[in-house]
Amino acid sequence: MVETRELKLDIGRIGTVSAILTRPHNARACYVLAHGAGAGMKHASMDKIAEGLADRGIATLRFNFPYMEKKQGRPDQPAVAHAAIRAAVKEAARLCPGLKLVAGGKSFGGRMTSQAQSKTPLPDVKGLAFLGFPLHADKKPSTERAEHLAQVNIPMLFLQGTRDGLADLGLLKPVIAALGPKATLHEVAGGDHSFAVLKKSGRTNDEALTEVLDTLTAWIDGLA
Repeated sequence: MVETRELKLDIGRIGTVSAILTRPHNARACYVLAHGAGAGMKHASMDKIAEGLADRGIATLRFNFPYMEKKQGRPDQPAVAHAAIRAAVKEAARLCPGLKLVAGGKSFGGRMTSQAQSKTPLPDVKGLAFLGFPLHADKKPSTERAEHLAQVNIPMLFLQGTRDGLADLGLLKPVIAALGPKATLHEVAGGDHSFAVLKKSGRTNDEALTEVLDTLTAWIDGLA
């Protein structure tokens, strides 16, 4: 059995946003799952991730950033995004007492989570998992977006497609290596920024997503 609850998340003076808790009866962990810049918490890809993790005994708490809730095109300023993430982590801890807590998400959502963690640790969060860390803008290779990761002192998992246009692996690999044993990279062969693969790869997008979710689940289970 899987419980799905639609919620409202209070972000103090910023206001409220929608959230969804997906919790299987046998949950052993909860992943605070932030969405990417271009699509909200109810995007089909977010549904698939939440459903796939529930099948593996991992609960998720998804939420909209304020700009997405208001249907505004431009992402929130980092301080606003960080506040939303902190509110989501607090709510996940309240709704899922006793479960191992991890945080992160897709692209922008994952990067905002690591920024928040680098400034002030997220309470009780044991690790951060990035579903496509956006190292740089498309066709503008750089590493400035990763500088704050040195201030993150909990385990991090980077799930990256080898065709990801927002993360040149030639730049990302040295960044992750410099972070030492707290950082783990898993490459999804042929995957783009959303882990979609080409038909000529011989496998489907669903098979690539299975690899992502299996890897994420094993990593969560391995956290202290």
